[in-house]
Amino acid sequence: MNIIFKDSNKFALEIEEFVKENGGCYMDAVLELCEQHNIEPEAAAKFLTQPIIEKIRMEGEEVNLLPKGARLPL
Repeated sequence: MNIIFKDSNKFALEIEEFVKENGGCYMDAVLELCEQHNIEPEAAAKFLTQPIIEKIRMEGEEVNLLPKGARLPL
């Protein structure tokens, strides 16, 4: 397992840095980091912190992928 996925806080920081440096949305950042580190998104999902989950939920609502107030199944 990659060092980035051993700690939820480290993974969250990596996601935040990726979004800051590359722009885009949090979901894209998570998927790109999973691809870069050869990790399945399902495996990485358990390492998402609540603030990252909330940001992904808000992005989903903004583009009408999720109804307002929806809970992500994580």
